Amino acid sequence: MKKHLNTLYVTTQGAYLSKEGETVVVKIEGEIRLRIPIHTLRGIVCFGNVSCSPFLMGFCAKNDVAISFLSEHGRFLAKVQGPVSGNVLLRREQYRRADDLVFSAEVAKSILTGKIANSRAVLQRALRDHADKINEGEMRTAVLRLNRQLDLLKQDFSLDTLRGIEGDSAHIYFNVFDHLIVAQKDRFSFLERNRRPPLDNVNCLLSFIYTLLMHDVRSALEAVGLDPAVGFLHRDRPGRPGLALDVMEEFRPYIADRLTLSLINLQQVQGKGFKSVETGAVTMDDEARKIVLVAYQERKQEEITHPFLGEKIKVGMLFHVQAQLMARYLRGDLDGYPPFIWK
Repeated sequence: MKKHLNTLYVTTQGAYLSKEGETVVVKIEGEIRLRIPIHTLRGIVCFGNVSCSPFLMGFCAKNDVAISFLSEHGRFLAKVQGPVSGNVLLRREQYRRADDLVFSAEVAKSILTGKIANSRAVLQRALRDHADKINEGEMRTAVLRLNRQLDLLKQDFSLDTLRGIEGDSAHIYFNVFDHLIVAQKDRFSFLERNRRPPLDNVNCLLSFIYTLLMHDVRSALEAVGLDPAVGFLHRDRPGRPGLALDVMEEFRPYIADRLTLSLINLQQVQGKGFKSVETGAVTMDDEARKIVLVAYQERKQEEITHPFLGEKIKVGMLFHVQAQLMARYLRGDLDGYPPFIWK
């Protein structure tokens, strides 16, 4: 089994990353703050005004460590990586299959089954753990409605119809999402999902963690030789990583949404870490961002039994496992794509 490696997140503005022997060195105002061996890293993510030496970029590319550059608030800007790995025949098969709308609909059904089942599991866990603090009636109704959405996926539908089912399911789920917040209600309330930009503290957290999730899923797909830009549920659009968005769907509820709720309900983040700017967008300050990054890394270190493989793996390895399963399906080694379903 592939070893789970760490991601180095650099958020301090003005930081400079360079190569020293076999290590990555992080300097702030000319002072060395961190040395980390290259063999322990899977990727480096730089937020805002963070720069890297050309020698480090080449060193990372040679060692299959991708460097991603994001805005200070988490918007993807660019990525530096070495030669694309994997068999070109796999990518050619991916492109052929993506042009087949019937095949694409089958993959989309599997992906949506995972997403909706995991959304339902989040609500069911809340009913189990916080029944005395939430609107139990509305929550149980939402669970039943998501059950009906899952039943619909047992039928054959076009991609457009499947996207409609996805939209309806998201509406059901997010319509009760505010009930899952049981602490700090004065600073963390959820009315509806909004993004680009997020307009409240909860959406700010969700969008930021979705960005982290996207980075990891995209890297996992590239590592097994798939093209993250060509998806099945999410169709081709310039600049959009369609397949990464596809595979990411089943992880949104299980990893991102649950982490958001934990950070709020356990009061690991607080309202003072967020601010609204003139445009109405809500952003996190550096301290809050660091808390989220640490919590995300810790969550990836947790272990879970994979429902399809039956093996214990770290949560951070789920992205790579699902990318491998997608590749095996496209090669014809599996009869279908088995989505990750949290149990």
